[in-house]
Amino acid sequence: MKKYLLLIVALVFAFFVKAQLPNDSLEYRIRPDSLRTGELHLSIHNFNFLRNYEFFNDFQDGYTLYGAQLEPQLVYYAHPKLSVMAGIHLRKDFGGNGIYRTYPLFSIKYQSGNTALINGVLEGNAQHRFIEPLYDFERKIANPVEYGTQVVINKPSLFLDAFINWNNMIYKPSGEQEELFAGGSADITIRQNEKIKLSLPLQVLAFHQGGQIDTIDKPLKTLLNYSTGIKLKLRTGEGFITEFNTENYFVGFKDNSSVNQYPFADGKALFLNAGVKSRYGSLIVSYWNGNKYASSAGMPIYQSVSNKIGMEGYSENKRELLILRYVYQKELVPHFYLDFRIEPVFDLKSPGSNQMDFYHSLFLVYKQDFRLIKRK
Repeated sequence: MKKYLLLIVALVFAFFVKAQLPNDSLEYRIRPDSLRTGELHLSIHNFNFLRNYEFFNDFQDGYTLYGAQLEPQLVYYAHPKLSVMAGIHLRKDFGGNGIYRTYPLFSIKYQSGNTALINGVLEGNAQHRFIEPLYDFERKIANPVEYGTQVVINKPSLFLDAFINWNNMIYKPSGEQEELFAGGSADITIRQNEKIKLSLPLQVLAFHQGGQIDTIDKPLKTLLNYSTGIKLKLRTGEGFITEFNTENYFVGFKDNSSVNQYPFADGKALFLNAGVKSRYGSLIVSYWNGNKYASSAGMPIYQSVSNKIGMEGYSENKRELLILRYVYQKELVPHFYLDFRIEPVFDLKSPGSNQMDFYHSLFLVYKQDFRLIKRK
């Protein structure tokens, strides 16, 4: 009875209430600039994070990520259509000793019109704009740097991000397997004016683990996730409520490995979202109904196979979740952004699951560049 009451409350709430959480303040895209040709700039991207999971379910651990990331990079604008970048990524975990992890940053970017070709460090993680069941938002903290090749098209009528992320390189001989992600995320606008935007999202992500020069006897792993659906935005103007929003997806999973990695070879799910945006933030209701769904990089809470310590091998074919979300984003001063989120989760399907889990996040982001050498 309790789960039906929760569902009714969510549906009523959704009538009055942005769907997928907005991540605009977390994106940082450096592009070639004809006005800066011949100049050398210092780019600073500082991402401070607090993400706490008060989870007691059987699928995802409860823990806290608390720290800061800093990316200083030198950017040389070599041509109106070309920029070359080099820098370093530093991650400091609060309460930990020293610097937790460092990555070198090298990339080259070519821009022609609305199309960008990127090689080296990708515009990754949240910037791919995947839904959470396909690509966990936490990867911005845990896997902050992606290397490979990427094409990004950003038009009023189309957003397209296609990429290869070479996740793990191996050398002969190797005691581990190579790993890579390949995927694409698109949002195709069907109709748009001052009041309405109707678009079609298409997303696909493949993970492959294998190789021919490793020395271990492990089967090849190939996992495929995909989603499609429809998105609708209704802008109301400059009043208290500025926008109604709904995003609804059909989500799928397929295991094409030489030996199946999960208790099931394929699965599917429905992911329904409805919300409202106001001057005081966004309110969202999300409903997940999954059947034998798994993902190589998605958030564990959505999956049918447990990712929790001590629960290895545990699975539930059917997963049904209700998630209420609130997010507040504000540019406090120029180039400095606040992003606060709280997201309670109700498990409507698992046996004996009467407890509410929740997770909350606080992000502080500073992104700016400074000219070091002026062109002559």
